[in-house]
Amino acid sequence: MFDFLQLFYGTVLLRPYVFAFLLVYLVAGSAHLGVKQTLLFTPLGYLVAWSSEFSSIHCGFPYGDYFYIPETMGRELWVFGVPFMDSLSYVFLAYCSYSLAIFLLSPVLFTGGNVFVFETHSIRRSWKTLVMGSFLFVLLDIIIDPVSLQGSRWFLGQIYGYRTAGTYFGIPMSNFAGWLVVGCAMIGALQVLDRLMALKGKSTPPPLLHRIPYISVLGPILYVSVLAFNLTITFGIGETFMGLVGCLILFFPFLFAFMFTLYKQANLAPECIQRHLEAFPLSGAIHLFSLPYKEMTSESHLPQLGGRLVH
Repeated sequence: MFDFLQLFYGTVLLRPYVFAFLLVYLVAGSAHLGVKQTLLFTPLGYLVAWSSEFSSIHCGFPYGDYFYIPETMGRELWVFGVPFMDSLSYVFLAYCSYSLAIFLLSPVLFTGGNVFVFETHSIRRSWKTLVMGSFLFVLLDIIIDPVSLQGSRWFLGQIYGYRTAGTYFGIPMSNFAGWLVVGCAMIGALQVLDRLMALKGKSTPPPLLHRIPYISVLGPILYVSVLAFNLTITFGIGETFMGLVGCLILFFPFLFAFMFTLYKQANLAPECIQRHLEAFPLSGAIHLFSLPYKEMTSESHLPQLGGRLVH
């Protein structure tokens, strides 16, 4: 037990950035999905991620034929040949991909120094969210994996490698196919948990968290932060070409996302807000209005609501 605690403590000291991202995920997930769903997904997502890595290093599926180098095995926690922090990272990467997909597919409002995402349960559980979230998950790895493979040149350390070098900065295409499969499984798990929590009436986030400005977009902010962190490391170790390729890959989807968000803001309809508040009656969006919810969503007040919000 003492050895386990010592290795876990060593993991935190060696990988503080992983646990910083994990802390942001716990806050974002608790405010977005509820504390219980977030805490349930953490070990479930870890198990899915660890299983996929364990399978790959022994069978080559789903990421292809790669291996871990036990350089830090005596200094941080490993679980049956897989670094603990590596599988743990998948948890917050999957959540922020899911959160960003919901943000992109939902009506939004930027107002009063805050952002409101008018999602519904149908958006959370839709196949569009599943597909978009899975590809956003892969997009993260397109930026993360090239610099992670250069771990000997920064504080990650050289912890893994591929037996056969791939075409994308040494990474085989099978790796990205594996991330798509695993991303689909993890985001699908988030969607299943959302259904189960709603059935049990336990999906309500803590009301106090709704008062924190921009809390509704903390998940997308986490997504961007992970990308920025890895691109900073890429340029920092002198891989200018690799960093520029990463920026070019990100430029067009982010430009599209930005323009589409402006379009959604300009075309926000009161019906979108009504559906959101019906699904999440304790949403922070309720504080936008002085009228009680039932009166606010009555037919007589919808035109007034539209006049206030549709630009």
